[in-house]
Amino acid sequence: MPDPQVSAIICTHNRDQYLGLAIDSLLCQSFTDFEVVVVDNASSDRTREVVEARLGDPRLKYVYEPVTGLSVARNTGAKAACSAILAYLDDDAIATPDWLQHLYEAYQKNEKLAIAGGKVTLLWVEGMIPPRWLSDGLAGNLGAYDLGDSLVYVDRPGLTPRGLNYSIRREFLEQIGGFDPNLGRVGKNLLSNEELHMTNLALQTGWQVAYLPAALVAHHVAPERVKQSWFFSRGWWQGISECYREQIAGEAGVGQFRRGGERLIRGLYKSLKFVADPAQRFENLVYSYGQIGYLIKATQGLLSPTSSPTSGVKRS
Repeated sequence: MPDPQVSAIICTHNRDQYLGLAIDSLLCQSFTDFEVVVVDNASSDRTREVVEARLGDPRLKYVYEPVTGLSVARNTGAKAACSAILAYLDDDAIATPDWLQHLYEAYQKNEKLAIAGGKVTLLWVEGMIPPRWLSDGLAGNLGAYDLGDSLVYVDRPGLTPRGLNYSIRREFLEQIGGFDPNLGRVGKNLLSNEELHMTNLALQTGWQVAYLPAALVAHHVAPERVKQSWFFSRGWWQGISECYREQIAGEAGVGQFRRGGERLIRGLYKSLKFVADPAQRFENLVYSYGQIGYLIKATQGLLSPTSSPTSGVKRS
């Protein structure tokens, strides 16, 4: 039989309470020529049981990856998949019925399209409402992503599609050697920016990156994340991730101290400027805290250029 046109990949780590919904949202897609690959990334919960309960569907396959790390799992999923188009859905997300159809059509229409992703809305636990201190900007840390209702070709890494609703052309992925295992979440460490790095590489090499509003996904908001301490931790790791991304992109050096220092001062200034606005005040405090992580990592990069992104800066 010919290979499917699209491989939908879910990389999962200890999310058995959400995983079944994610898989089911893929198995009921309107698009028919696809497979689903679930990469179990060293889970210790009921993940395997959740997948095995659905293995009667021939489109579904299970792969175990013992090395923890989102980028490692994504690369494992790509190797196990058969298609030229790889569509990644988070294990706590739900794809709308036409998700794969919209992604597939975008790649068919544009041979230079390397990366595409769509709008992301948030699914709140019943009875929970967004806190007053949660700004639209910080909602992006929970996965929210909305560039409007029209097709957008992304021209800078900061607008890149969210990894929870993300697709990539295999040709491009192989061209750049896969996802960088030093970026992306590893266990509880909230490393990120792997998608920004991929977008940067795509734009530098003549490929295109697109936002597809109709390729809609909804993302569960875990109650434990709706705490200010989680956002501070997320901001800290965002700073570290950005610093490390610059290092591997050849943008490291003393200029990082100027950039990080300016951003730290700007964030603190804005937190004072918007002292009467709890959402804007908190967003800028989180931003400032992230710059401290950025500057610490930059210092380590100068003192020890071969240090890993987690060396000496672990935060949980």
